[in-house]
Amino acid sequence: MIVRPYPNWLRMMLVIRGSVILDIAPQLLFTIAFATLITVFRESILVGMVHLTFVPFSLIGLTLAIFLGFRNNTSYARYWEARMLWGTVLNDTRALTRQALTLVDDRSDVPAFVNRLIAFAYALRHQLRGTDAKVDLERLLPAPDCARLTNVRYKPAMLLVMAGEWLREQRRRGQLSDPLAQAIEGPLCRLGDALGGCERIAGTPIPFTYAVIIHRTVYLYCLLLPFGLAGSIGSMTPVVVGFVAYTFFALEALSAEIEDPFGMQPNDLPLDALCQGIEASLLEALGHRDLPAVPEPVDYLLT
Repeated sequence: MIVRPYPNWLRMMLVIRGSVILDIAPQLLFTIAFATLITVFRESILVGMVHLTFVPFSLIGLTLAIFLGFRNNTSYARYWEARMLWGTVLNDTRALTRQALTLVDDRSDVPAFVNRLIAFAYALRHQLRGTDAKVDLERLLPAPDCARLTNVRYKPAMLLVMAGEWLREQRRRGQLSDPLAQAIEGPLCRLGDALGGCERIAGTPIPFTYAVIIHRTVYLYCLLLPFGLAGSIGSMTPVVVGFVAYTFFALEALSAEIEDPFGMQPNDLPLDALCQGIEASLLEALGHRDLPAVPEPVDYLLT
């Protein structure tokens, strides 16, 4: 995620980090070069055989804008829902920590429960990004818990089971009455819902045919546009084509980038920072003073 104050209008025009200009630069330069070629040779026989005006491009451009708007809105909805789900993880792990500290008579086992909640957040991050959770789990959990998770495919789900087992043990020992145990079950169930929601977003991309239709239409539109403009605006054709192509290429690239909000691209969610924030918040509730450092953006990028 890009975290930075808004620069002035001139610097905003020149911003590279966080924009998609580097991703679309090759096709953008090719489109401008092609438009320049068509403009220079518009009187030649081959180019002159293509007779187009700006009228069909106005109609197609409106339709294309609607398609791009749909794709962009759908991708952003996935991004925002993912952020809301991680907000649920933060809120409910805090609620469970508070309930464990204030409702359970014997607080000696509460740190083990809270560490499982912290491990849940890290395991969820690793599952969504397809990385290895071993280092974080070994740092947070005792050896028996780590051994139990070694060959488990869905580690966050198992950690919720282990958190529920802790709750059962407190009931068995008489540290927690049934009504209070039921109250603690609520946030645990919501963590399960958040896990399932993140898995749904990560495992169900936007139907591929939408990407194909938009991609083909954008590129064909931008490559044919010089034929409709060269006869009327002449040498300004490459400039106008470059501006239109930048708009369409950038919207398509941005939609594709935030479609999966759990990755490591500049505009994806900062899952590393979110996990460290959850860990710091829960450890502070336990009374720890040596908390993880607040993550700082590197070159305005927070991962």
